[in-house]
Amino acid sequence: MRNAANTLIWPASTFVLALILTVVPMPDTAAAFRPDWAALIMIYWTLLAPERFGLMTALFLGLAVDTLSGALLGQNALAMLIITYVGLKLHLRLRFSPISQTTMTVFGMLSAYEFVLFWVDGVAGRTVPYSERWMPVLTGTLLWLLLRGALDRVRRQDQARIST
Repeated sequence: MRNAANTLIWPASTFVLALILTVVPMPDTAAAFRPDWAALIMIYWTLLAPERFGLMTALFLGLAVDTLSGALLGQNALAMLIITYVGLKLHLRLRFSPISQTTMTVFGMLSAYEFVLFWVDGVAGRTVPYSERWMPVLTGTLLWLLLRGALDRVRRQDQARIST
């Protein structure tokens, strides 16, 4: 019998890992290529289990990213809410779409995420180099393919272990 605590351990651990990867120090040359790990994980769980991970999860995850990264409070939360809303509206269409269409949709969602961050930084008068703003979109889109495959494989193994 599936236990509610067992079914939340795996998603919670992916959110924690995404927050850790968000704040791990990187060399200056590679920092511009750091993908938005929290946004990628939130997109994955929104498309996979929208009834369990929605806007409240996005709000708390975005506030956690804001707190850990030192960004304006609410900046990442707003961007996370927007992409989660889009994911919730499109999840039924994307569930049976080819991987290329899903990847392009993720590219658009990550672009919207970065645009919101860019817009809030502009309103606040903060300047961020364009390479540091838009390279995470490209690396995140490329990592989406690997991330989705790895998380799907681990999730299936976890469900098989729990059901036996």
